[in-house]
Amino acid sequence: MHTEPIIYSLGPAMMITAYFGVGLLLYGARRALIGPYRDAEMEARGDSALLVMGLRRYFYWLIQPPFHLLRWLKLPPNAITTLSGLISISSGVAFAAGRFSLGGWLYIFSGILDVFDGRLARAMGRASAQGAALDSILDRYADAVVLAGLAWFYRDSWVLVAVLVALSGSLLTSYVRAKGEALGLEVKGGMMQRPERIVSLGITTAFAPFLEALYPHTPGQPAFVLAVLGLVFLAVSSQSTAASRFIYVLRALDQGRDGQARLLGAQRGGLPRALTSAFAATGADFLIVTALVSFTGLMPWWATAIGCAVGALINFTINRRWAFEPADAPVTLQAGRYVFVSGLSLALNAGGVAVLLLLPDLDYRLAWILARGAVFLFWNFPLHRDYVFAPR
Repeated sequence: MHTEPIIYSLGPAMMITAYFGVGLLLYGARRALIGPYRDAEMEARGDSALLVMGLRRYFYWLIQPPFHLLRWLKLPPNAITTLSGLISISSGVAFAAGRFSLGGWLYIFSGILDVFDGRLARAMGRASAQGAALDSILDRYADAVVLAGLAWFYRDSWVLVAVLVALSGSLLTSYVRAKGEALGLEVKGGMMQRPERIVSLGITTAFAPFLEALYPHTPGQPAFVLAVLGLVFLAVSSQSTAASRFIYVLRALDQGRDGQARLLGAQRGGLPRALTSAFAATGADFLIVTALVSFTGLMPWWATAIGCAVGALINFTINRRWAFEPADAPVTLQAGRYVFVSGLSLALNAGGVAVLLLLPDLDYRLAWILARGAVFLFWNFPLHRDYVFAPR
């Protein structure tokens, strides 16, 4: 993996910095004389943790000259959309070839064009459902192609995992919003929306070769450390944004009998009580699994099965008496349903650990944690709440 010359990073950076620097001085004067730039469409999207409203106002004011130029040229908005997509493809190819500065600046430029297309369509009276669909779908392709290029470059490094996590988080963030809106909900917000993704990944990749030239990476370590940090940050923040939107949609759709969202509430049937019960049972489960593997040499998946059985007894008692709705069903009925759900949970946990341990050098304890977490969230909790301990 080679390192680009510093000039590849500094050349575009100096021109862009000059444009934004002069623009900042002019915007400061404008703000002092007539106040901050106001844009109803931009402000309706709300603030964000990374791109605060003041920064957004400055950016949208700064791009007014090229926007009005495109409007004067009367270019079709769909042409701007497809141009943005083509430049994103070029960015992904540049990343795959190791030209990170070129890829970063192209990605930023495609993001700026993506701001223009919808605004041009509305300003020219050419907004349509077809154009909106084209824009949204090409945005997903653009994100995928850019991250695919980075995945290709880091295909022999652990950074590939971060790229794949970032890719899934980016796509899920958009998908959860689209699904929520299809169900009649207004879903927005989160740390890492598309503008934030473009800014954070574009800047870290564009300047990564400059930092690499000053501080070359250690042999055997992934190249372009700044880009790696940007990818890890994108992976964590995009998954966090997708999860927060997912939880919001579930809370909005999961209305209790009193009309209050109950998924994250502290009342019976909420996730906090179920987690408390699960942690109490899991603590005993974990000690048993660790002891059996460490002191008896039992295979991890068999130890997991035994630990799950003991933890199930503890979990059933706490769930029935405290975590879920008051027990108005016979204990035999609830116990029978619990055994059925827990039996499949045991198989899922043991099988999950066995599958995860197919990965080289994965510690069995980490495999145990990953399997337990997934099975709890997507199997145990919903079935305990809506089936085993549900009010009759």
